[in-house]
Amino acid sequence: MDSRVLGAALLDHVGAAAADDLAAEFETVDASRRTVLFREGEPGDRLYVLRSGKVKLSRRSSDGREGLLALVGPGEPFGEVELLDGGPRTTTATIVADARLAQLSKTSLYRWMGRHPEVAEQLLQAVARRIRGNRATVHDRLFSDVPGRVAGQLIQLAYQFGVVEDGTMRVEHDLTQTELAQFVGASRESVNKVLAHYASRGWLRLENKCIVILDDAPLARRAQHKRRR
Repeated sequence: MDSRVLGAALLDHVGAAAADDLAAEFETVDASRRTVLFREGEPGDRLYVLRSGKVKLSRRSSDGREGLLALVGPGEPFGEVELLDGGPRTTTATIVADARLAQLSKTSLYRWMGRHPEVAEQLLQAVARRIRGNRATVHDRLFSDVPGRVAGQLIQLAYQFGVVEDGTMRVEHDLTQTELAQFVGASRESVNKVLAHYASRGWLRLENKCIVILDDAPLARRAQHKRRR
């Protein structure tokens, strides 16, 4: 597999020769919606790069509630942290929209690192960036109100999946109302109320598993001023 076809953020700062060498180790797999790739607590024996489709990463609390931590889009890696620290899976990965993935075993990764020891630092930096982003998400959930979190998640989803269409931004997130609420970290009723309010102000239009952003400026302002006073 050509590293350019793989399109992985994980390889952004790795030399072309080393990236192509690693890409050759990946195997391509197809998975349909609702397929569970791995579950929280299982051994982490491979990493994935999403080539098409969407994957949600979720985690359950001690009382059984599910929280959606990330929605993975094409070109994004996931499951790499466990390969490096040797620990169990910290999340459950579920296909949200039919997907094609490239998967790499732990054995292949370490064999590649042995051939290219100079890339270890770049790989660790890529993982560190992912951890930093996850911490920012946790910070927002701790210190933001629900309308601010909704606005922030919409901006993030637009960045990942938005397609400009007739002067608007069409964001097909493929999440159910419950999943979208889990992503925000609030009740479905609260999130639906905020979305309805934003729609009434002409900022967006709601469609089935899709949000059309009509005016992103007020959403961006709301996301930037989302901390409780």
